Amino acid sequence: MSSPENLGGRTGASGVTSRDTAADTAAAQARTAAAAAGVEVRALSDFGDLDQAVRLFARIWGRDANPPMNLELLRAFGKAGNYVSGAFADDRLVGACAGFFHAPSEDALHSHIAGVSPEMTGRAVGFALKLHQRAWAMDRGVDRIAWTYDPLVARNAYFNVVKLAARPVEYMPNFYGLMLDPVNGDGDSDRLLVRWSLRDPAVARACERPGEVRADPALAAGAVVALGTAADGSPEPGRLGGTTSLVAVPRDITGLRAAAPALAGRWRRAVRDTMTDLMARGATVVGFDRTRGYVLRRNS
Repeated sequence: MSSPENLGGRTGASGVTSRDTAADTAAAQARTAAAAAGVEVRALSDFGDLDQAVRLFARIWGRDANPPMNLELLRAFGKAGNYVSGAFADDRLVGACAGFFHAPSEDALHSHIAGVSPEMTGRAVGFALKLHQRAWAMDRGVDRIAWTYDPLVARNAYFNVVKLAARPVEYMPNFYGLMLDPVNGDGDSDRLLVRWSLRDPAVARACERPGEVRADPALAAGAVVALGTAADGSPEPGRLGGTTSLVAVPRDITGLRAAAPALAGRWRRAVRDTMTDLMARGATVVGFDRTRGYVLRRNS
């Protein structure tokens, strides 16, 4: 199996390793997160580990015949110096993540896929994987990571925006086209593009001690509900305008897609229309509340 990585130092062209205090701290946070989750996170390189990752992704996404990643691509990613890692519990792979570098001028890593075994849900394995990825990137002089996620999945929104302090920067309608799997359903694959500024103090604080953002009374008093939830569970358009706006999403879009696909489609269109309109007006996502959804704010 692959060996655990030595994170926290940076080797220059001369072969001399210089210390990077922020990277050292990130590495320590990653180790703490892994220990708290009861896993060991390490780079994957041999065929046995990579094959486990392919099988895990296929199981998570319900795509045995057409896995989201294949062995050859993961092998090539790793050989080219990209990010391929796994979280192990008692030598069993329970989570995996893979990403590739942006164009050289962009100084960023794109985190393409990350997944955790369903039986490990609620154990903070995903948090441990992301903190390992952050430390790995910082150790290589990379200060930003970007990725996409479905804006309708509330648990992912909370994880990305609150637990990691990443910031959505672009709404992309039907980004992947039709995906046809149990996770994504048969509708449009809208995505939010998020950027994670690895050295941002807010990110460092989130990695040290995850917090929670709620639309508290002080915020809600001055916020405009741009999209709410009606009594029957359907999206209820509100009002666009004001400095702070709230955009609701379903509590469980995966279950809704299975039980009421037409209603899930209405939520897709409502969230898309509301968020693209607000972002076109200069609003940015600054938080996510478990009850009331996205918190967007305009600076002007």
